[in-house]
This record gives sequence, C-alpha cells and structure tokens, in this order.
Amino acid sequence: MTDLVLKPTPLQNSDSLLVLASGSVTRRHLLNSAGLSCSVMSPDLDEAELKQKGMAEGWTAAETALRLAEAKALAVQKPDAFVIGADQMLSCNGTLYDKPASLNAARQQLEALRGQTHTLHTAVVLCHQEKVVWHHVAEPKLTMRTFSSVFLEAYLAEEGTRCLSSVGAYRVEGPGLHLFERIEGEHAAILGLPLFPLLHALRDRGVILS
Repeated sequence: MTDLVLKPTPLQNSDSLLVLASGSVTRRHLLNSAGLSCSVMSPDLDEAELKQKGMAEGWTAAETALRLAEAKALAVQKPDAFVIGADQMLSCNGTLYDKPASLNAARQQLEALRGQTHTLHTAVVLCHQEKVVWHHVAEPKLTMRTFSSVFLEAYLAEEGTRCLSSVGAYRVEGPGLHLFERIEGEHAAILGLPLFPLLHALRDRGVILS
C-alpha cells in the first residue's frame, strides 16, 4: 500500500483529512483539477476474487462497482480521515465488461460494443471512522459509431496497451473519443470519479468549504 500525503488546499477544511483509496492517476488528477489535495493510498485488495464472487452471486454491474469501491475504501486504515473509494464496470445488452486482459481481448470487446449504446456504472463511496457514510453510482451512457475494421486496427495500433487500463478499452480523453457517436453523462464519471455528487457530499460533511 503506497501513501502519498499532500497538504490541504485553501478550498479544504484543514482539520479534515482526505484520502483517495486508489492508485489511479486519473482519479487523483480529477481531484487535483477540482482544487483538492489528498493522501493517496493504494489498498491491498484482491479485486479479481471479489468480482468472481459477484459473478457467482449474480451481482449487477452497478452493485459490483459499488462493492468494489466500498472494499477499497474500507481496506485503507485511516479512521480519522474521509476516505474515497471508486470503481467502474461496463454493461451492454445484459453483458458485463471489465478491463480487457490483452489487445486481442480489447479488439473483441470493441467489436461487441460497436454500434451499440453501453452504460458505465461508476461507483464512489466515502468512508469515515471505518464506516461507509455515503455512496453514489453514476451511469453515463455512451453510443459507439459503426466504425470500420480498418479504423479499429488503426486505433489499437495508436493506443496500444493504454486501452487496457479502461473497462471499455478506450480513453475518451484520448484517441478513444473517435469511437463514439454520442456521449451522455458527467465527463468525470466517465473517467472514473463522479465529481459533482462527491463534492456535494464533502461539503455536507465540512471536508471542503461550502
């Protein structure tokens, strides 16, 4: 578990510690872009085991994302801090998708999503004193265009293994934007952290200024 401690910015209550239970550079950047600083701790958690349990018990995509976010936040032992946990799953026509394991898996996934509208289930939780005090699941919807196989191969060649870091095998903040016809929902939620509801929850608890 890594731990990077940063001083609060003027937008934050200096008496309230904020921790991001994630090694995601994107999520940390989203918080920093919103004018917030936090400690960064990567939880020691077997995500694959929890996802397998979810599949066995029939969890929905939203439930899977939420349970993973909760597990991440609770795995960080910082009872005096407000700990943020987040996770994301993708569903399309009843099928759940996770991060592809290889470029070939990414190709197959994008072929299945081509011309379809899918949902990103982006969960975020806030823990305090080792209890979940708030949670939210955003569900932006994204419609892929019917791109050609030639484009798909060019996209994979351009993105390479970078596309394996996303449940959709794309980065809308990068070349992945070319895959889409329409996007509905908060941009930050698509990237992995629903900022608007999270900021509201932090204001309600006095972590940031209201």
